[in-house]
Amino acid sequence: MASSPSPAAPATAEPFLPPTLRRNAPLVPTDSAASRSLAAVIAILTFLAALCAGAAEIAATSASEWQGSVAREVTIQIRPGPGRDVEADIARAEALARAEPGVAGTRVFSKAEAERLLEPWLGSGLDLSDLPVPRLVTLRLSESPSADLKHLRAALAEALPGVASLDDHALWLQRLSTMANTFVGVGIAVVALVLVATGLAVAFATRGAMAGNREVVEVLHFVGADDDFIARAFQRRFFGLGLRGGAIGAACAVAAFALAGLMARAWRSGPAGQELEALFGSFHVGWRGYASVLLIGVIASVVTGVVSRLTVRRFLA
Repeated sequence: MASSPSPAAPATAEPFLPPTLRRNAPLVPTDSAASRSLAAVIAILTFLAALCAGAAEIAATSASEWQGSVAREVTIQIRPGPGRDVEADIARAEALARAEPGVAGTRVFSKAEAERLLEPWLGSGLDLSDLPVPRLVTLRLSESPSADLKHLRAALAEALPGVASLDDHALWLQRLSTMANTFVGVGIAVVALVLVATGLAVAFATRGAMAGNREVVEVLHFVGADDDFIARAFQRRFFGLGLRGGAIGAACAVAAFALAGLMARAWRSGPAGQELEALFGSFHVGWRGYASVLLIGVIASVVTGVVSRLTVRRFLA
């Protein structure tokens, strides 16, 4: 009795091949746990770097506003002395200041207001009537820098020698500028460190992907593929991962700054909100801040692609 014919062999053995060796399969897996983890790491690092960049921009903008407000105001200090009429000295100093071009207005601090300025250091409730508390005259300068402070300082020294002195707050402006520059420098350094960490994570992930696809790389070499072809394949894949992670991290940073701005505006009516506004301004990042956040996302994707290509070339060497 004739035996029944054996079942026909499958037309192709492709379903039994490993996923990396199937027809039209990408050289680097497009959707794997390792790829998703790397995209998440890039997104987190981009988010942290964008937060640092935005905070540095807020500090720089607030410092610029502080410097502008401080630079538009100078102070004349009148020291009381024995046998001198303090009110007459104040009137003389104010008249000299009003005569100076570029001075938009003056304000004389009363004796009670001058004493209240000492409360943070001496406390409240003290009787300072017997102390020679200096009196102050603040000058508001016009927007155009036409005031000649050297001439005013010389006029005060000639009219009220040893009594009146002019303070242009140059020391405070220098300290404020140093603080702002230091904060911005720290922010840039943190962003650079985060990008370096991104590059290291990509390098380790690329070496892992190369080790997992060693058979595929050897087959490609056997059929004539050069190192540039293989490096470009890895670069395209990791650049896509970096672009996705950078976009997610940048979007989260933009949302965080927008939410912080809304919360700051909601709290502005209370004392805490007023203190935050005095310290950070309106907590508005501005177009430069948002541009820096988006730029960090692009840089993270570029770093991912470049590091992956260099790692592949070194691995194949």
